[in-house]
Amino acid sequence: MNRARSTSSGIPVIAGGKPVRNDFLVFGVPQIEEDEIQEVVATLRSGWIGTGPKVNRFERQFAKYKNSQYAIAVNSCSAALHLSFLALGIGSGDEVITTPMSFGATANAIIHTGARPVFADCDRKTMNIDPAEIVKKITPRTKAILPLHFAGRPCPMDSIMTIAKKHNLRVIEDCAHAIETKFKGTSAGRFGEVGCFSFYVTKNIITGEGGMVITCDHSIAEKLKIFALHGMSQDAWKRFSDDGYKHYTFVGAGYKYNMTDMQASLGIHQLPRVDRYLEKRRLLWERYDAGLRNLPLLTPPPSEPDTVHARHLYTILLDLDQLSVNRDFVLNALTKENIGVGVHYIALHMHPFYKQFLSSEDRFPNAAYVSERTISLPLSARLTEEDIEDVIVALNKILSHYRR
Repeated sequence: MNRARSTSSGIPVIAGGKPVRNDFLVFGVPQIEEDEIQEVVATLRSGWIGTGPKVNRFERQFAKYKNSQYAIAVNSCSAALHLSFLALGIGSGDEVITTPMSFGATANAIIHTGARPVFADCDRKTMNIDPAEIVKKITPRTKAILPLHFAGRPCPMDSIMTIAKKHNLRVIEDCAHAIETKFKGTSAGRFGEVGCFSFYVTKNIITGEGGMVITCDHSIAEKLKIFALHGMSQDAWKRFSDDGYKHYTFVGAGYKYNMTDMQASLGIHQLPRVDRYLEKRRLLWERYDAGLRNLPLLTPPPSEPDTVHARHLYTILLDLDQLSVNRDFVLNALTKENIGVGVHYIALHMHPFYKQFLSSEDRFPNAAYVSERTISLPLSARLTEEDIEDVIVALNKILSHYRR
């Protein structure tokens, strides 16, 4: 990444100093290489830019990578989640237990089916859903559990699957952060009936917009394919391939959720580099760990044994007891230093819309604690060690200046 170092002083910009950088460090900037650029150009020249052979190729690649029998490419992880609930027959009157420490798409996918999201608090340390809290929320209306592998750290899927089996519940894994994630040797997305993945522009591999559903159940896979494309009985690319025209029939009221060859042109080249990109982020992660060690904050805890952490988000928790300012002040101060930042997340139960799904007894102290303190720092395979050093310097300037 092109960058220009500022002659920064030890005083934060917000207090009258100069910024760490002259150019702005974009949060979550993707690594895009020449192969996918050329593939997009070739797709444009081919005339086949909708759902076609490259989508099919990407699906086969991803199924092999995840050791799954089926992979169905769609236009977002939100679509993947929605389709999964429909394919599993979850709808009006049902309840799905999920985490409040997520983006709205997780809960919205449940709501769009007519079901009700029920939030279970997270673990304060890992920020993943707490199995003990799941048990507390089970009722006769509960039909499924939707765990999110937060920031790429695997949820304790052995405990979650034990709960699901005991109570006869379906499990849909939200793997938006967790392409590379493994728990005790098994890939994220392979524990439940379905796993849903994101290739949004900030994710570990990208197609700009895009998602994938994996399953090993043939009947679920067929429903997913039909629901993803208007409820038609044939895939679009098969209808117009040189295989011969195939008539279609409508067998349901489906959706327009299909991925295009334009998107898949990126994915088929990004996926083979997934391990190389993970190693790059691991090295940057370690630099953050070392450089932030003595500041009034908590860095992400080490990975648990027998797991693979996808290292999608580097999230810190500010120690507000040691600071004279709040988290939002620090966010603004970092932005003024030309450092892009994120917040993952303001817990869903704290947003006005989702309050309607809460009971008077609902309390989520861990999610609330994280929501008030968390900041996500730039992390991408495209970033350099110098970029990470700029973030460290900026945080040192700000937190040292406003330390009590």
